[in-house]
Amino acid sequence: MMTTSHMNGHVTESDGGGSGGGESNQEEPQQWHREMAVDCPGDLGARTLPVRRSAQLERIRQHQEDLRRRREEDGRNRQELDLNASIRLKKLSQNPKVGIDNPTFDPIEGPVGPMGLPPNLGCPTLLELEELLMSLKQVQHCLSDAQSQEDVELVLQLVQKTDFQKAFNIHNAVAQHMNRPSPPFPHTDRAQGLAQEVQSMVYNSQHKEGLELNTLLSSPHVQAVLLAHDCVAEQEMQLEPLTPDDHCETLTQWGGETVKIVCIEKARDIPLGATVRNDMDSVIISRIVKGGAAERSGLLHEGDEVLEINGVEIRGKDVNEVFDILADMHGNLTFILIPSPQTKPPPIKETVVHVKAHFDYDPSDDPYVPCRELGLCFQKGDILHIISQDDPNWWQAYRDGDEDNQPLAGLVPGKSFQQQREAMKQTIEEDKEPEKSGKLWCAKKNKKKRKKLLYNSKQNDDYDNEEILTYEEMALYHQPANRKRPIALIGPPNCGQNELRQRLLSSEPDRFGGAVPHTTRNRRDVEVSGRDYHFVSRQAFDMDATAGKFIESGDFEKNLYGTSTDSVRQLINTGKICLLCLHTQSLKILRNSDLKPYIIFIAPPSQERLRALLAKESKNPKPEELRDIIEKAREMEQNFGHLFDAAIVNTDQDKAYQELLRLINKLDTEPQWVPSSWLR
Repeated sequence: MMTTSHMNGHVTESDGGGSGGGESNQEEPQQWHREMAVDCPGDLGARTLPVRRSAQLERIRQHQEDLRRRREEDGRNRQELDLNASIRLKKLSQNPKVGIDNPTFDPIEGPVGPMGLPPNLGCPTLLELEELLMSLKQVQHCLSDAQSQEDVELVLQLVQKTDFQKAFNIHNAVAQHMNRPSPPFPHTDRAQGLAQEVQSMVYNSQHKEGLELNTLLSSPHVQAVLLAHDCVAEQEMQLEPLTPDDHCETLTQWGGETVKIVCIEKARDIPLGATVRNDMDSVIISRIVKGGAAERSGLLHEGDEVLEINGVEIRGKDVNEVFDILADMHGNLTFILIPSPQTKPPPIKETVVHVKAHFDYDPSDDPYVPCRELGLCFQKGDILHIISQDDPNWWQAYRDGDEDNQPLAGLVPGKSFQQQREAMKQTIEEDKEPEKSGKLWCAKKNKKKRKKLLYNSKQNDDYDNEEILTYEEMALYHQPANRKRPIALIGPPNCGQNELRQRLLSSEPDRFGGAVPHTTRNRRDVEVSGRDYHFVSRQAFDMDATAGKFIESGDFEKNLYGTSTDSVRQLINTGKICLLCLHTQSLKILRNSDLKPYIIFIAPPSQERLRALLAKESKNPKPEELRDIIEKAREMEQNFGHLFDAAIVNTDQDKAYQELLRLINKLDTEPQWVPSSWLR
């Protein structure tokens, strides 16, 4: 029996049978990834990989070995002709004992690669300058005749010259660069345009360096180099549309199995975008991530077993070893795969769903995320673009504003999965809650038990929406010039929302206005119905309240007062912006109307700063009253924060007013995210 636990993105495997008597064997567990992105950035350490060859590669190697023998035989025949034509070489061949063994050319030992050559022959080992000097001196001491020693001395003098050493270093740098898997990816394909911008900047320069730079960039040779660079860079950077030569797929028989050989062109700055998992000795593709080379090619599929990549056998390796193998692979990648036994319908172009997150998420703290490297961190209120829901438990998404900096989509919890585990977490917390004295605790406990049973029914969407907040589908909306969105200011008492509203009404009365409230009290002589209040009977007021027409209502001195959605709508139809100061309980009615409100939370500052602000208004609250205001704000943000569009911390009345004005002005110039249900 094996148990698994997740630590730092790894799956730790250990024996299920522990030692008796409460003692346990404290051996360090071997760590494995459950699912791992094979080429995510990271440094997991370098490991020496054993050289393994498949049956197919063995056949290829045997064929190359035969070709090598034929070339050697042809070379011996030509060598015999050359030896007969040279008297000096003929003497040397007749006396094989003349000369010495060069220690720098020791016989090759160790593993043999294709054609019988060392495995790293494709990337030759570069000789350092000190090693070259040491080898020459060793050869010089082993020579017996003076002429040969003098020849080596001349070579030593040449090697010790500065010009030769510079050329030697250049050779090593070029050789190392040329043997990389692929050439460097260009930074831009408009070098000519950049050169023209630089020329325009230094055209009227009086400095000598500016004139010289302008002359250099204007020369025909430099212009030709820049043109050639842009032509090559444009071809390298055009990854879409892909040509048939970039990606290809071939089915063939291998060892009695049907395999497919897939070739993918992978640029250096484009991740492969696939995760793998271990299934016994097999390495299985478990997920194709949007935005990667694998997804663009359409040739790798979930469930495919990876046998080889660029001639390196993959079966039998763990996912960390596969990560190391693919870390530095770029250019053409050749996969040998066993196709997934599960046939999937052809992929359809998915519609991007935009959602607003109603909870914070950090994948480093989530033991359930299948691939921690791909987990997408976000905060409550962030807009997420969901581009794939193939896995109902783990969606693939981009965070709004990060699309250009995020080449691969990230993993976020699916809505149903997040609701289920939050419900489970609440159940565990309730079960751990210590028993309190009194009959009220018993009633509360029974109520929560009833809610648990209700949640088990998948049809109870109201409970899900009210109790467990996950995501809300959003859409962009730009308010029309003749229909402004009402502004609702929310906050605990004494936080300044009423003062901010009154300041806006006084400063720009032609732009801002207040909805005319309804009341059941008698009209006074100086009041005008429809301007000061809508005077209605108690019966009419009760009927409108029952019909849900009031955003909020209450009684004062045995009279009823309320603000209706019709009053707000009447003000909006005049072209003005309606300003409201509401209680949080009124937000649900306001948001369910067709008014499309913009809700701003006015939060209090620190306790000392709040005391100073209230002192300016000749108020002297007690410390416990200040703490109550701050605690009330915290509760409002916790319970209703998912309904807020923006928040302002009122540390200074003038600064808060300017920030409020900026947010309102932005509604005219920029589209805003609103619930998509508002636009249906």
